[in-house]
Amino acid sequence: MKTIIFAAALVGASALSAFAQTTPATTTDGNTPAVATPDTKNATAPVEGANSFTEGQAKDRIEKAGYSEVKDLKKDDKGIWMASGMKDGKAVMIALDYQGNVVAK
Repeated sequence: MKTIIFAAALVGASALSAFAQTTPATTTDGNTPAVATPDTKNATAPVEGANSFTEGQAKDRIEKAGYSEVKDLKKDDKGIWMASGMKDGKAVMIALDYQGNVVAK
């Protein structure tokens, strides 16, 4: 029985790590600045929260951060705008939080 539980935990952990590599992880850290500036980025980004960026504003901010071919832009249930795009010739998943932090994996 312990072997089955251990095997299930191992499979679950490996599936979780694979997901974490493709999607930027969010945080609920309350000790974060309200807004990111162009010269700074919140180290715990993307931060969950009520996001007031419109779809157009989100796409514009992501493109200004150096990403191209931004597509499939959707806001998730945590208030994070998620998209796919390109940067430095590589396909990446992109996240934009309510603070304006743009992060990719």
